[in-house]
Amino acid sequence: MTHPTPSHHPGQTKRRADFGSIAEALDYAAQGPTGLNFYTGKGTLAEVLPYALLRQQALSLARQMLGAGLAPGARIGLVADSDGDFARTFFACQYAGLVPVPLPLPAAFGGKSGYISHLRRMIERADADAAFGPLATQEWLGEAVAGLGLQYSGTLAVLNDAPAFPGDLPAQNPDSLAYLQFSSGSTRFPVGVAVTQRAFMANAQGMGRDGLVLVDGDRAVSWLPFYHDMGLIGFLLMPMACQVSVDILPTREFARRPLLWLSLISRNRGTISFSPSFGYELCVRRAQTMATSDLDLSCWRSAGIGGDMIRPNVLADFASRFAGCGFDARAFVPSYGMAEVTLALSYTPSGQGVRHDIVDTATLENEHRAIPPGDPQTRTRTFVLCGKVLPGHALEVHDEADNLLPDRHVGRIFIRGPSLMSGYFGAPAETAHVLSADGWLDTGDLGYLLDGQIVITGRAKDLIIVNGRNLWPQDLEWAVEAEIPALRSGDVAVFSVDHDTAEEVVVLVQCRTPDATARAALSNEIVSLMRGRHGVETKIVLVPPHSLPQTSSGKLSRSRARAMYLDGAFTAQPASAAAE
Repeated sequence: MTHPTPSHHPGQTKRRADFGSIAEALDYAAQGPTGLNFYTGKGTLAEVLPYALLRQQALSLARQMLGAGLAPGARIGLVADSDGDFARTFFACQYAGLVPVPLPLPAAFGGKSGYISHLRRMIERADADAAFGPLATQEWLGEAVAGLGLQYSGTLAVLNDAPAFPGDLPAQNPDSLAYLQFSSGSTRFPVGVAVTQRAFMANAQGMGRDGLVLVDGDRAVSWLPFYHDMGLIGFLLMPMACQVSVDILPTREFARRPLLWLSLISRNRGTISFSPSFGYELCVRRAQTMATSDLDLSCWRSAGIGGDMIRPNVLADFASRFAGCGFDARAFVPSYGMAEVTLALSYTPSGQGVRHDIVDTATLENEHRAIPPGDPQTRTRTFVLCGKVLPGHALEVHDEADNLLPDRHVGRIFIRGPSLMSGYFGAPAETAHVLSADGWLDTGDLGYLLDGQIVITGRAKDLIIVNGRNLWPQDLEWAVEAEIPALRSGDVAVFSVDHDTAEEVVVLVQCRTPDATARAALSNEIVSLMRGRHGVETKIVLVPPHSLPQTSSGKLSRSRARAMYLDGAFTAQPASAAAE
């Protein structure tokens, strides 16, 4: 095919993930003309994969995998490139009763050794029987699995000589594992979230029917990685389960050509596309030097934002910059979710856009309450409402004594519902720590309720407590990045270190200049900013560009940054400064 799959499927009744399994959903999607469309980093259509062809190829590969001796229930590691081979193998696992385990690409890691070590630990935690990946990753994948005793590893070509399994394919069980989704690892090493067929379908139905309200003619566009829940579930599995065509850009190319994302939405009349904050920010930055007059974004009705803390100014800048291209700010859909609930837990109502809640900072920090400021001169904090929970799910906010909190009181967020994971794979103690016997999940997030909508204020593990004040590290990071022109988004990491008598607040800053005078001036400027605006004494450590660790999904990993700091990874850098 030389043209992408269509957006419409006339004659086929729209079903929004009301199936018993992923395989059954693909059986139905294959009866229509929609499917997956893979593009190169230059925007050229590389492969068209209608769901009908995907089903045919997945069934054939499923028989080959079973014929090679891989037994139903076995975990299969899949290095998740944005291509047709990943999709074919993932769905082949569904038909064969195997459990796919998406694995990250090297781009999210600092180098070869870090990637190999990370990959090996993931494969070990999944207790995988095989691991496959694209040709470009074979050397590193081979080193990662060396000595683990896997049945197979390499490209899919290692199965070429396997006979096709002649018998009936395993029956689909709604309570069997559909896949393992490793968490992003923002506060610890990733753990394998075990998602059943039933849990996936509950979440996909909630997204397609209630959250996004998908209709015939909707079209998804994505650059998000398949090894992260937003990319895998939100822009591969859920669209398929709702018979929606998807246009897919390679994740690794997005940072080089972010406007290609918007160009593809414009060209193919995409209606649904999501990104973390940095994706929108990168587009605004690139649009400063590139023409955008050929873009028509009036088709984009659901511009989702999630995956990290939402930065209101980033969305405002994007809406302002692309309004002339037809983008409507009311299309923004702030959302909240995590791998432990399959993907999504809440969406803002269609047409609401970004609704802000401006609260008094002092009351927030000292009393844990989010109330509007009484004095226009007071320091404030702006949060974004993330919508109501999906039908069939419940959300509560608790204080430290586990008491239920009313609106505008900040506490720990607990959730329950049919989308929840069955647990962390092979980790009963970790599962019991977050999942109660009666089905309530401790999300580890802090937030409050307002008019039935959830507002996220941060991660509990990241919270900095200084002299009884609750400080959110992202507030300090964003303040530094916003006030100092030389810094970019993602250049700053803030955390606290326990000392015998007090908490020390450490600020790691990626610095691009070797000039000692400029470095000292930067450190002193940040010290003054933290002291004057936030009333907190800080230790500033300048670190090299690209040295702050990220999760596999591209988010800052404060836990790893803190561990690296305590291990001495940054102390050798010159021109670090402490508050005097």
